[in-house]
Amino acid sequence: MTVQELLCRAKKAKNQIAMADTEKKNELLCQMRLALLEREEEILQANAADVEAARGSISEVMIDRLSLNHDRILGMAKGIEEVAALADPIGRVLKRTERPNGLLIEKVTVPYGVIAIIYESRPNVTADAAALCLKAGSVCVLRGGKESIRSNMATVAALKEGARRAGFSEDVICLVADTTRQSANDLMRAVGYVDLLIPRGGAGLIRACVENALVPCIETGTGICHVYVDKAADLEMAANILVNAKASRPSVCNAAEVCLVHQDVAERFLPLAQQKLAEKKVQLRLCPRAAKIISGQAANEHDFDTEFLDYILGVRVVDSVQQAIEHIALHSTHHSEVIVTQDKAAADLFCRMVDSAAVYVNASSRFTDGGEFGLGCEMGIATQKLGVRGPMGLEEMSTYKYVIHGNGQVR
Repeated sequence: MTVQELLCRAKKAKNQIAMADTEKKNELLCQMRLALLEREEEILQANAADVEAARGSISEVMIDRLSLNHDRILGMAKGIEEVAALADPIGRVLKRTERPNGLLIEKVTVPYGVIAIIYESRPNVTADAAALCLKAGSVCVLRGGKESIRSNMATVAALKEGARRAGFSEDVICLVADTTRQSANDLMRAVGYVDLLIPRGGAGLIRACVENALVPCIETGTGICHVYVDKAADLEMAANILVNAKASRPSVCNAAEVCLVHQDVAERFLPLAQQKLAEKKVQLRLCPRAAKIISGQAANEHDFDTEFLDYILGVRVVDSVQQAIEHIALHSTHHSEVIVTQDKAAADLFCRMVDSAAVYVNASSRFTDGGEFGLGCEMGIATQKLGVRGPMGLEEMSTYKYVIHGNGQVR
């Protein structure tokens, strides 16, 4: 089936999901969850074939990102369940105003219609995206990467089965089987068919969508995330936060890529951090000042502007919290930044001046996640300023319109 044919089917199905009430949508999600669990073995077999085909062409860290297992399937099912338990975002009156002429003006949440998601190797996104779109009253059109195509096809087959059981057209969930660049371009240019495009993946994918899309597009974030260790930091706490932010799962966008250390604590902190990071096999790319204190590879001009998605960490010694803020302003992708400090004034300055979607005081950047924020599963992390920003949960998957009630008023 061509992308155009798929989009025609999606557009035809959008009224059915838009008109469904909360109970009906929750039943849809319940059936999708059950079908996903029932077909676990099929999905895992498909995923094993994807992983086998990808070995040797992508890193082991990215293999981990691609891989599914029993626990990750349970996590996908739990995400669907959590979305079903959330309040319906559609039909809420955000604002009500009565004008002097008697007009009653209401700002009401409504579905987008058809939401297209272009994403890369993480197959769990398939279930997350479908659940969020459908609960928000929109049809989803999914276009995953070539590495995960078998996993995505098996997952979508299960979700479609759930849709049929709940009395919905299976076209409320569509998967683009063509993983060539052309299919992505077709979605970017599908004016009149795609109401919102969300890219979720690496810098190249996101840049291509933002620069080339003719349909409305939300910029989700590559993550060059920073951990700044202030002179007033609890150094043991700082080391634990840094290890978690870098090494707990380095292939995700909320993993730390750069550590900035205040010069007053660098000689005490860096050896402690190096010891803990070495246990996780993290390689360090060091600025000249850091290289005088600990061993590691010298950082090159690109290391502070790279989303490594691997066990690699850039390290720089800075003179002050102000210099840390300046470094982040030059190199950040505006995703998530961390300060570790016991100095309230330094923390307040950092929070006020760092221009990112999520700013942490004494906590790991790994919490920038819809589930961890209590939003259920997420569509991605928006790093733009216009419209949504940060984790895109269920509420962020709706738009609004104005509904005006009158009794014969004319202008």
